[in-house]
Amino acid sequence: MKGRDGQIRQFSEGDDPAPVLALIREAFAYMDGVIDPPSSMHRLTPADIARQAETGEVWLTGPKHAPTACLFLTRKPDALYLGKLAVAEPARGRGLARRLVELAEARARALGFSVLELQTRVELTGNHATFERLGFTRTGATAHAGYDRPTSYTYRKPVSPPGRG
Repeated sequence: MKGRDGQIRQFSEGDDPAPVLALIREAFAYMDGVIDPPSSMHRLTPADIARQAETGEVWLTGPKHAPTACLFLTRKPDALYLGKLAVAEPARGRGLARRLVELAEARARALGFSVLELQTRVELTGNHATFERLGFTRTGATAHAGYDRPTSYTYRKPVSPPGRG
């Protein structure tokens, strides 16, 4: 898939995870002081990103030294899970999140999954609206350890079989 920000490419062995971590931290910084508990991105390390690339998938747009968007994909028993969808501030509004979700749909089909799943924090109402526009439906709520209220919502999206979507 190509566009203004170039080819979507998969993170591969030998790639430096530090620029991916920098992108995630920059893109998620607005959440500080908004979500409770704080984002897991504060605990994320370059080694975690390299491990995600080995055990799941990491997809990027933009130059290797300064990616403009990223997405983590993880196989779950019944769905392909989307995580750490991040778009750099200067690249927002160009359809990168939509392109990455479309890629996730294609990967789900290729891997035999019929559903995409993601979670977003309760407080991030803008994210809820974005994911709903992208065809996701809220299917549940979960609480982080130690919380007696929902802290995240789960969203799911059916994936059309090959040739039908």
